[in-house]
Amino acid sequence: MIRRLLLALSVTVYASLAWGEDAPPELSGYRMEDYRAPTPATLAGARVVTTAQAEELWKAGAIFIDVLPRVPRPANLPAGTIWREKPRTDVPGSVWLADTGYGALAPSIEAYLRKGLEHATRGDPSKWVVIYCLENCWMSWNAAKRALALGYSRIAWYPDGTDGWAAAGLPMEEARPFVAEGE
Repeated sequence: MIRRLLLALSVTVYASLAWGEDAPPELSGYRMEDYRAPTPATLAGARVVTTAQAEELWKAGAIFIDVLPRVPRPANLPAGTIWREKPRTDVPGSVWLADTGYGALAPSIEAYLRKGLEHATRGDPSKWVVIYCLENCWMSWNAAKRALALGYSRIAWYPDGTDGWAAAGLPMEEARPFVAEGE
């Protein structure tokens, strides 16, 4: 009991120092709009990690999941126009589960998230999974919360995402969205 109280207190103190008093509170549900805004300092059931802690988890073999949306082809491009998707750089070895951080997911995207997590963890929901996108992005918070609801027990939410990773000078690699077998 005392150990839990001390842990909760240390997380609260750390959060207030790291994010300041301006951090919004946790939501009971998912964030449904304005995804690029300051995020809460906490996520119930998840371990909130700094860049240094994310690097330790990465070196220890944790699974990293990027949930940043894929940039869609502009609808108003004239026929025959060549369009190249903007490249995405990620934490090396990450699985990019594009578009899975929105507040409401279509059944097909929710199934894609499930398949992607199952593939990445090889069906073991007790493996450490670090979920991220960009700094000040609610999509990673939503996706981490959803992974907890799906039964994944060791979720780390990395709120600084690739912005924090790159700012620390850590390695990056070009990413491609995960494609489930049969799709």
